[in-house]
Amino acid sequence: MNNLRSVDLNLLVVLDALLSERHVSRAALRLNMSQPAVSHALARLRVLLEDPLFTRHGGGLSPTVRALELLRPLTEALSQIRAVLGPDGFDPVQSRHVFRLAMSDYGANIILPELMRLMRRSAPCIDLSITQLSREGMIAGVVDGDVDLGLGVFPHLPAQIYPELLFSDQYVCLVDRASLTPSVKRIHLENYLARPHVLVAVHGEASTEIDETIHTAGFSRRVALVLPHWSIAPNTIIGTDLVLTVAAKSLESLRRHKRLVILPSPIEFPAIPFTQISHKRRQADPALRWLRNAVSTIASSLAEH
Repeated sequence: MNNLRSVDLNLLVVLDALLSERHVSRAALRLNMSQPAVSHALARLRVLLEDPLFTRHGGGLSPTVRALELLRPLTEALSQIRAVLGPDGFDPVQSRHVFRLAMSDYGANIILPELMRLMRRSAPCIDLSITQLSREGMIAGVVDGDVDLGLGVFPHLPAQIYPELLFSDQYVCLVDRASLTPSVKRIHLENYLARPHVLVAVHGEASTEIDETIHTAGFSRRVALVLPHWSIAPNTIIGTDLVLTVAAKSLESLRRHKRLVILPSPIEFPAIPFTQISHKRRQADPALRWLRNAVSTIASSLAEH
């Protein structure tokens, strides 16, 4: 590689945008540069790094192995540079940025609507890219630098991860109102265990805190339906004897549903600690700090209800 003195640090910002956008035009828009200027910067990067870095693929750019190897150290280096510049190095009103978040549709349903309203008011040039991953996938994405922020429930985290508890939720039961005796306001343990259950298991996470608690108490349940998404689960209950044990905040819109009823769980399950995670090395990054604070503010308002 050429001597560091010959490196224009602005080129690294361009490379970071290209690795995020995988498209010259979108990278140019994000950086407030012309497309020819970004193409020229890419040409200089190819000479500097002695690698093509990207190849054309399906109307976009596909990074080379060398480019992917640079992704993590580049993200960390730019984060440290932004930290040196201080909070004024990131202006949400003016900055063009793409954040990569990972969350389930439970987390997205709770956090994302208000987050987008906040961003359209206060950060109109910032974009989000949302992916749904398993817990292990979120953790790996944050560690590897592919994910800026993960939101979910994480019983175990590696040392590289910085966790921030957003709020605690609790498990409740959702059943079809017609499957209950009239005026019943709770589901008894025998009835709960006798019913077939719906399990939400993202990407095959078949072992959950629910089943661990049931087994520890000396009971078992029959799971009649396994789903990868929270959002479709309530509709599968209607007209059946199924029971869904689910986080209470995911059911707020169903409080006055005519067909479905939310009941306390007959088993005391542990609280659900909903947490946002990021890499410890990026805690001084002003852009990521702004995003974490925005999510935390939204979560605080939810915790009050």
